[in-house]
Amino acid sequence: MNTNRKFYKELSALAVPFALQGLLNALVGASDALMLGRLTQQSIAAVSLANQVSFVMSLFLGAIIGSVGVLVAQYYGKGDFAAVRRLLCMALRYAAAIAVVFFALAFFIPEKLMRIFTNEEELIAIGAGYLRIVSFSYLFSAMAQCYLMLMKIDGRAKMSVWISAVTVVVDMAADFFLIYGFGRIPALGANGSAWSTIAVEVIAFGWCVAASLRKDRIRPDGRSLLSFSALLEKDMWKVALPMLASSLSWGLSISAHSAIIGHLGIDAAAAYSVTNVATGLIQCVSHGLANGGAIMLGALLGSNQLEEAKVYGRKFWDVAIWCGFANMAMLCVTGPLVYFFYVLEPLAKRYLVQMILFNLLYMFAYSFNTVFTCGVFPAGGDAAYDAISVFFATWCFALPLAFIGCFAFHWPVMVVYIVMCADEIVKVPFLIPRYRKYIWLQNLTRESPETP
Repeated sequence: MNTNRKFYKELSALAVPFALQGLLNALVGASDALMLGRLTQQSIAAVSLANQVSFVMSLFLGAIIGSVGVLVAQYYGKGDFAAVRRLLCMALRYAAAIAVVFFALAFFIPEKLMRIFTNEEELIAIGAGYLRIVSFSYLFSAMAQCYLMLMKIDGRAKMSVWISAVTVVVDMAADFFLIYGFGRIPALGANGSAWSTIAVEVIAFGWCVAASLRKDRIRPDGRSLLSFSALLEKDMWKVALPMLASSLSWGLSISAHSAIIGHLGIDAAAAYSVTNVATGLIQCVSHGLANGGAIMLGALLGSNQLEEAKVYGRKFWDVAIWCGFANMAMLCVTGPLVYFFYVLEPLAKRYLVQMILFNLLYMFAYSFNTVFTCGVFPAGGDAAYDAISVFFATWCFALPLAFIGCFAFHWPVMVVYIVMCADEIVKVPFLIPRYRKYIWLQNLTRESPETP
């Protein structure tokens, strides 16, 4: 089998399940907005802003689980399954700690959290009620993500897709009955979507645990859960710290986007929320390719096939470009769909059209950056570039300008939005020089990582 055919066969086998699962996961989150879309634009905006709390939690979880995943991919490729078990238990411990912190914040001080994102009292009241309920889902979601990470690496990517597919169906059905009410079931509005989120996360976690109990599966045990390996911890944090820095740097900028838009009025917040639904569904393709690429390269690097990994790295340039064009095409389809589906005021609809038009360019740049900064580079331990690029493009350029434009100069909504989202476009020219340094071409495994 020639290299080209082998590459695309491996990529499709990994990226398609990843992209499908990402799409299904996005649908779980988007179904709240989809069902609330026929209610009021206040509910859409409030729930979207409230979900920034779980989004910030996902940044911490993503950095920890993602860094563990980099090591798991390499040790799995090496055949060291004892190390894989220890790494899974490590991820579970950290994920549980993070989830408990965010649960406590969302349950006990939801109003204070909402005031970070908006000064509209109506949105604060709706969002706080939603947060207090949905906070329980954080505990189950964090644990499930650790198991799903391992499934994607050990050849069970299709099972993770099935889990996501079932949870989407359950979530949409539960949303319909709980948001609008049916028979003796009262209409709970935005709070109904919170209860449905809890239900799907419990199902996903239970399924993951049950699947891990099958024969010959790697799963947590008491000894590994309580053990501590200094070398594995050191290796994990070596990857996790730059990933966490880049994740927080990028993710908090997205939350800052929501806070800025949330202070421009309900119409702007509602249009922004709907735009995020459309783009969020499309971004799954980029993340699917990035995750698939990370596993492919991680396995090659872990088995010390550096030259083949280098060849694969070059092929991802074509993948990134075609992914960008595909994302633009998909936005041309989803844009009109969300425009006609959601119940929005005329001004909000005008903002929505303008935001979607700008996102045609943004989505190309986003997909190109994601394939490399979330896939190729971190696979070999180069997670620092993402943090550096986000710091300069976002925190030193886009956000300060948007903040000043919003609060000092009171620029029009769309001017603030375009400036705020220009960071992804600015980052594109700097990818090539970083790639050619081959910092990402590293074998991160150890011969003896203190495994039992």
